[in-house]
Amino acid sequence: MPTFASNPKLHLMNYIWLLSCLLSLTVNTFAQTHPMRSVEELINNEDPGWPVVQEWIQHATNAVEVLAVDAEKGRDALYKTQVTTRSPMGAIVYSTGGIFIDHGWIRILGGGSPRLNRSLPEWNKGKGMPGYDQYAAYLLIADDAVGGYFALNGGGLGNDRGKIYYWAPDTQAWESLDLSYSDFLGWCFGGDLNDFYKGFRWQSWQDDVAKLDGNEVFNFFPLLFTAEGKDINKVSRKPMAVDEQYRLNFEK
Repeated sequence: MPTFASNPKLHLMNYIWLLSCLLSLTVNTFAQTHPMRSVEELINNEDPGWPVVQEWIQHATNAVEVLAVDAEKGRDALYKTQVTTRSPMGAIVYSTGGIFIDHGWIRILGGGSPRLNRSLPEWNKGKGMPGYDQYAAYLLIADDAVGGYFALNGGGLGNDRGKIYYWAPDTQAWESLDLSYSDFLGWCFGGDLNDFYKGFRWQSWQDDVAKLDGNEVFNFFPLLFTAEGKDINKVSRKPMAVDEQYRLNFEK
């Protein structure tokens, strides 16, 4: 599994914004429904989170590409996610179609875009989140080109609710990164991705990922968790729709 070595220090206010995001995810029984707030209640014009996220992006050392979002799709995604735009997550869902990190190696989910045709709530419905009005056991917030998934723990992955987990294709298991959502963004923008993905990046990965659609991941053979699949430069790879790869990983 990739290793995580960088843990960015963020302002205390960011954690307060994150708390408003987590309130809608914390519950004892995941099947329990919660009241749906209107879009107007979720949009915070007095203290929006998007300018803060933009400032983080301006100081990013990794390549960051913000995808545009249709205004109505952003509103719809915000309503279905049920987090406020004061939080970084709500700001990204409402203000972006998603964010590409390192030329598309990592895809942070937002309101959906032609190049990332999955809004955060639509991608999660029927997975960690049974329905838009139900609490999530976990919330898939990003994925990467090699078929790894990042999820915000709502209680279904461990006792550390609010922490980010990573599902790696070589271990086929969820492991906590001990990061908040804001920490995760900071790592995406400025962390050592080469160190984290050591052993997962083949010689021509930059060229190959540049051609990959944000709705696709690479499927490898032999599989990366097998002894034969340990050398990433010796396995074959082909693009596969991300939903098909997800089903192969989690529904078998």
